[in-house]
Amino acid sequence: MARVVVALGGNALLRRGEPVSAATQRDNIRRAALALARLMAEGHQLVVTHGNGPQVGLLALQGEAAGKGAFPLDVLGAETEGMIGYVLQQELDNAYAGAARFATLLTQVEVDPHDPAFDAPSKPVGSVYSEADAKRLAEQRGWSIARDGDAWRRVVASPKPVRILEIEVIRLLVAQGVTVICAGGGGIPVAQRADGAYFGVEAVIDKDHASGLLAAELKADAFLMLTDVPAVFTGWGTPAQRALGDVTPQELAALDFAAGSMGPKVQAACDFVIRSGGMAGIGALDDASAILARRAGTRVVPPQV
Repeated sequence: MARVVVALGGNALLRRGEPVSAATQRDNIRRAALALARLMAEGHQLVVTHGNGPQVGLLALQGEAAGKGAFPLDVLGAETEGMIGYVLQQELDNAYAGAARFATLLTQVEVDPHDPAFDAPSKPVGSVYSEADAKRLAEQRGWSIARDGDAWRRVVASPKPVRILEIEVIRLLVAQGVTVICAGGGGIPVAQRADGAYFGVEAVIDKDHASGLLAAELKADAFLMLTDVPAVFTGWGTPAQRALGDVTPQELAALDFAAGSMGPKVQAACDFVIRSGGMAGIGALDDASAILARRAGTRVVPPQV
């Protein structure tokens, strides 16, 4: 049995262009739950994390549309952890035929309030817009915006995770055989004052970096980032495009990947492997079992000694 931290990417919750509706998200989460249930049936112990970018953006827009202003991002992060965690927990329970216990845990993740990310917002949240609409909304609402593929989105600060405040609670649950859903959306971003008190901050933590930290803290055997592409590619979009199979952090360090898409996943994978000596996999949701068996996806592994 392997202990595996699984980070569900955007395709597990919402595909590009789909409406941000409860029914659409449940359909996608049901599909993700079936893939996770197969891993559990193979005897693996799972800890599950997930993204929340579209959901945070939607809740912010709903608050503004109601004329009452949006809640701060830390509160919206907590709301989405509960909302997505509830549906994922329910669909996991429905999908897994064996005896199992599931729990969703609101998870605070500490960041450095002086992280340079606060001066350079980069994390896309919310809906996609045309360039003209994005610029209009940025002017009206004081947003930072950036290109995301062939569209434009709001971007917010994405500081590095420093510490998972609930890590001991997660360890206790895992030790009791509970399948834990935690650190959703990278966790609720908080910082600490000089007097030791915590406070929420306006940010969205990258879920892959937070999930990699979680995997290392739990001494996981493997860390899977399941997304909407089958592997990490070099020469993406060119005739020389090539999928990577087994690769070391040192080999990946010599390559360039897009900062807004595959770059954070590659870095999170390398960080986990270097810290833990385990295996990190990046690939498609339906290939989860094959990635663990090293038959699919990209597997970041320690160098052979």
